[in-house]
Amino acid sequence: MAAENHYELYRQCSIGLTLVDTLDEMVQEGRIEPQLAMKVVSRFDKAAADVLADKVKARLNFKGHLDVYRFCDDVWTFKIKDVNFKLDNGSTVQADKIKIVSCNTKRPGEV
Repeated sequence: MAAENHYELYRQCSIGLTLVDTLDEMVQEGRIEPQLAMKVVSRFDKAAADVLADKVKARLNFKGHLDVYRFCDDVWTFKIKDVNFKLDNGSTVQADKIKIVSCNTKRPGEV
């Protein structure tokens, strides 16, 4: 079985941070081995990406003022200020600032 690598973006969301904190605690208490914790986190990376790709169909439009952008290692990062979102259902949402991270679905070197 070939090892699959997935972006680690979703580890920084609230559920990802909670998972990592819980696994760290369990490793420190000796309840699980570090290798198992790493395997769980790796499966979380894949599952989060797969579920979002397969289940999320909603779209939105947004306008704002681009503050910072960067492209490094095939990853785009945008920081936008004074953002207005228009959702599919016509409602709008405003935010002072947002950060968007955009990655290719295939990692560099993948076929």
